[in-house]
Amino acid sequence: MRMKISVALLWLTGLAEAFLAIPFIGGGFVVSTGYTALGVMFVLHVITLFFCFREYSPKSGSILGIITSLVSWFPLIGWALHLLTAVVLIFSAAVSDRRARI
Repeated sequence: MRMKISVALLWLTGLAEAFLAIPFIGGGFVVSTGYTALGVMFVLHVITLFFCFREYSPKSGSILGIITSLVSWFPLIGWALHLLTAVVLIFSAAVSDRRARI
């Protein structure tokens, strides 16, 4: 059975958020890109949310990711939100992927 597009995007955005949650490395990456990484993540979360609506997958991780992309300009808040969003997205992807295979 093939993986749904929404589940693949949940995995992708979850791993990207986990990278951004690594202290100093994720923050350094965001700053070195001139905060463009947050804009790219915002667009990815919107695209993921579209496919989650289309394929009836969990939407909470993508909604939280959109909020994270908008609020994570602040260093400590950004780190905590990236970490929380990564956990929610990866959990949503794992549950959704498992449900699709059963």
